[in-house]
Amino acid sequence: MKSTSETDLKSRVKSARDALDSWVREIVQWHFNPETGCPFWLEYSKNLDWDPRREIRGYDDLDRFGGFQDEWLRGGPVRRWVPKAYADRPVYAFETGGSTGVPKSRINIDDFRIDYEAYSDTLPDEAFPKSSDWLMLGPSGPRRLRLAAEHLAQHRGGICFMVDLDPRWVIKLIKKNQGEMAEKYKQHVIEQGLTLLKAHDNIRCLFTTPKLLEALCEKVSLKRVGITGVFCAGTEMTPQFYRFAVEELLDGVYFAPTYGNTLMGLAVHKPRVPEDDYAVIYYPPAPRAMIEVVDPDNPGRVVEYGETGRVRLTTLTREFFMPRFLERDEAEREPPCELYPWDGVRNVRPFSRFQTSVVEGVY
Repeated sequence: MKSTSETDLKSRVKSARDALDSWVREIVQWHFNPETGCPFWLEYSKNLDWDPRREIRGYDDLDRFGGFQDEWLRGGPVRRWVPKAYADRPVYAFETGGSTGVPKSRINIDDFRIDYEAYSDTLPDEAFPKSSDWLMLGPSGPRRLRLAAEHLAQHRGGICFMVDLDPRWVIKLIKKNQGEMAEKYKQHVIEQGLTLLKAHDNIRCLFTTPKLLEALCEKVSLKRVGITGVFCAGTEMTPQFYRFAVEELLDGVYFAPTYGNTLMGLAVHKPRVPEDDYAVIYYPPAPRAMIEVVDPDNPGRVVEYGETGRVRLTTLTREFFMPRFLERDEAEREPPCELYPWDGVRNVRPFSRFQTSVVEGVY
């Protein structure tokens, strides 16, 4: 016989799925409507022998689009991604990652604000006090994170201090086996962060990446300089680093590991409990984005809970519709939990089949 909590979770999972299916119908109607839709998808639909607005009735039906192609986001014209309903709005173009070459670009209008305001609701106020200032010690330039972290600080009533950081330069140095220069650049970034921490007493909150967090903590005790909460994201986030950060680096400072990117937004961490043994577990911001773990050799098949597979992302906002995009990551499929009644992912890391070609740089 199922316990009350099991029955309640099952009911909440069903409610979340019903809400997701309803949201999918709304977003497909929006992007394929000639009045409001996105030029890319309106043009795409001309080659279909079926009507997405009539035949997409829920999330599972998005399989009919096949896989979203990486190359569609490289190069222009970028305005083909701007929905007609937003044609007169100011548009941001944010680029992905730190690799060189033609970057993937995603348009944004308000999504980065909406996503980070929702993420703000998951942060404990005692660790990330309202009206406190932030230090953003991470990739800057054309990345969404720069403006998004600043908006997060402002949304919580604070000011965001920043440094310049070009991850593409770091990756170029690493590829040329100039590790010493890459290390000097990292120390240059850390020195700027230390200067800001010492100059501004109201900085209580920090965004950074695992590598930069470790380098910063080698120079200073974050607790002693007044940091109470660390929001941390990057591909180097492993269970080993999670444990190291909590048990050795941070001395009681709250640690919020996060899985985010330009295409999705932010997936929040499941609060740490002893039985998870420092597994890094994330849940996507449903229904605006969903993460699944699929069979790398058959991306249409979602693996069983606990099994390893490739991360597949679907983004569902009025600004951006991206069904079934295969990320460069792998993970284990995680079942729904009380806080997040939909699938999550455990221990995200670079996709093993790509590892020889992926350079992580400052992340």
